[in-house]
Amino acid sequence: MSHAYCAFLMAPLLPASAIHTAQVWFEQQGLVLQRKESIERAGVEGECIRFDISAKSEWEVPRKKVLTLATELGIDIVVMSENEARQARKLVCFDMDSTLIQAEVIDELARDWGVYDEVAGITARAMQGEFDFQQSFRLRMGKLKGLPESTLASIAERLPLMPGVEHLLQVLNERGYRTAIISGGFTYFAEYLQQRLHFSEVHANTLSIEDGKVTGEVNLPILDADRKALILKEIAEREGFSPGECVAVGDGANDLKMLGQAGLGIAFHAKPLVREEARAAISTLGLDALLFLLPSSE
Repeated sequence: MSHAYCAFLMAPLLPASAIHTAQVWFEQQGLVLQRKESIERAGVEGECIRFDISAKSEWEVPRKKVLTLATELGIDIVVMSENEARQARKLVCFDMDSTLIQAEVIDELARDWGVYDEVAGITARAMQGEFDFQQSFRLRMGKLKGLPESTLASIAERLPLMPGVEHLLQVLNERGYRTAIISGGFTYFAEYLQQRLHFSEVHANTLSIEDGKVTGEVNLPILDADRKALILKEIAEREGFSPGECVAVGDGANDLKMLGQAGLGIAFHAKPLVREEARAAISTLGLDALLFLLPSSE
């Protein structure tokens, strides 16, 4: 009995040499190429080739080797079983900072308050998994004590969106997906994005503000890695979705448990640790490249 798999090759431009090298690599793994086709999604800037491949026995995808090959070729390669590729998806959950927007909000708050270098250093180490998220969050919040509430609106308005996010959300909403922001950032900015891009719901941390200023204190519970995964699970159960019908997208170490909770977890322009551990990775295209991995009939 043969086992069917799909390999998606993606990049802004896919060189013929990269496609050939990838095909040879899969053949060296003992896989047989059954079909090769170009995948198109209206409005997505980039190219995608899908290999339909088969193995005589069940094949354990060597994720780190696939990632190494993709890095060497300068493309993205996502491998899944044929059943996974055909799986209907109904819920898509996103991290916010450095996933939906090209910034870490807490860094931007710190920049306005003149403590950017201190906070950015803590942020970078936390995203690499060096710090416990709750500990780093408390440290960073303490640096923001006294920040005027009046600066929040101007920061929200100038946050740069990730390329492809507007198109992706438009398509997901048109198709009837449920979408959620599940962020270790702040509700003020998550709700701003919700209004702008029409997310179904948002979950994030709440800024503690008294007398028009940020207190530097932390409102509990802190939305950390465990809570992100729990919220995705709770949304799915509430809506009647199976794990396989859920997609999660994030970039940092605190997203890994959420990515693992979903049937399809995608590390988007992520740190090396996250790219290695996640089920799939997209690093060369905009956020709407996710549409290449969703069945077009949805």
